[in-house]
Amino acid sequence: MTRDFTRRRLLRATAASALALPFFELLEPGRSRAAEGFAERFIVFYFPDGVVGPSQDGQASLWHATGGGSVELTPQLEPLAPYAGDCVFLNGLTLGPADQGSHPGGAVKLLTAADGGFGESIDHRIARTAGADAPFRHLLLGAMANQNNASGDKHISYPSAGNSLTPQDDPTAAFGLLFDGLVGTSSEPDPRQVTVIDAALDDLNDLRAKLGQVEASKLDYHLESLREVESRIKGVADLPTCDEPTIVAPGGSLYDPANFGSILRAQIDLTVLAMSCGLSRVGVLQCSHHTSDLLMSQFPGTPLYDPGFDMRSHQASHYGPSHDPGSNEFSAYLAQRRYWVEQFGYLLQRLSETPDPVGGTMLENSVVLLCTEVCDGNTHLHDDMPFVLAGQAGGSIETGRVFDGGGQRHAGLLASIAHAMGEPLGGFGDTNTAPLAGLLS
Repeated sequence: MTRDFTRRRLLRATAASALALPFFELLEPGRSRAAEGFAERFIVFYFPDGVVGPSQDGQASLWHATGGGSVELTPQLEPLAPYAGDCVFLNGLTLGPADQGSHPGGAVKLLTAADGGFGESIDHRIARTAGADAPFRHLLLGAMANQNNASGDKHISYPSAGNSLTPQDDPTAAFGLLFDGLVGTSSEPDPRQVTVIDAALDDLNDLRAKLGQVEASKLDYHLESLREVESRIKGVADLPTCDEPTIVAPGGSLYDPANFGSILRAQIDLTVLAMSCGLSRVGVLQCSHHTSDLLMSQFPGTPLYDPGFDMRSHQASHYGPSHDPGSNEFSAYLAQRRYWVEQFGYLLQRLSETPDPVGGTMLENSVVLLCTEVCDGNTHLHDDMPFVLAGQAGGSIETGRVFDGGGQRHAGLLASIAHAMGEPLGGFGDTNTAPLAGLLS
């Protein structure tokens, strides 16, 4: 008997729906945000302790890009060269005068644009509007974001005024939460060999039969990407099963600096995986936290690695009043900032290599924000903040350029992101700042 394949039936088939949700647009075209010129998803990538900006003795910033139509990248931004055409490099935006010179003050204002964090952050504002149709309205994943029992003011995501949320630092636990119920518990086949995809295979085959050749090829590519990411997650966490994920990380600790890189890559992969499955439209990736004791000199396989050298993120940020290449702190800090940009580049790579079922790539239909809580790590100022936007947001953002905010409040950037997601906010933050003129197409 022919099995009727409908949207309602697919929704009832929980396992298949999570994997094939992006392909609803293929069954019912014209419903995507991208088709209307908006972004399908919004991702925040946060790293701690600022950048090498303008020095105290007047040396030029080693972060801020220059140029108009032709972007000239600075040493810290060079890892983004392959994606410069997919980015907008923002200069001249300020967090405002409150708590200038303060890491905590910058962190609470970063996504709320409200002094003291007394406001809802833009990720939650978008999650409860543009993201409301997703099974998980909001993803908040971390990599050592809770190290040393980090207090609330070290987290950047605020669902309500003055109340931050704690990121999930464990990729295994996050994987289990996102894909709970999507795998079978039967002993046939061996549960150790069951994957999220295998558990939903019958329904996915039904979906493939209803698609044309081009769309079926997209689904096959999509499933290949899912298997690749799933294997990476399992490799990082050493999962014995998929239906009973553990909390075991490499070396037995989520907070061993030697494991940081693999944990962060797993969280990036998981974010892309979840969004490619249609499980969420809004996500925040928080790398450590401000005034971080992250021992970055213990990152194996990176230029930072020096087992006999104790150099932490916040320690290196206080490199002194000048850009002195002979200073251990300055050299380490510059290399650390490049590391963060490289990880952001990896996120853009994963998005760019993943086809979006609505057309194009996930990067083309996303808006991605790179941010930290202060400008120069040595001065802690909240002016000329180091923001980068990536992704064409479904056509609503013209990329491959430098944008000068001219001293405007960064709340206008956050309002612009909401517009790119199809939410026309008149203003955002405690100043109710309007979207930045000229940023959106």
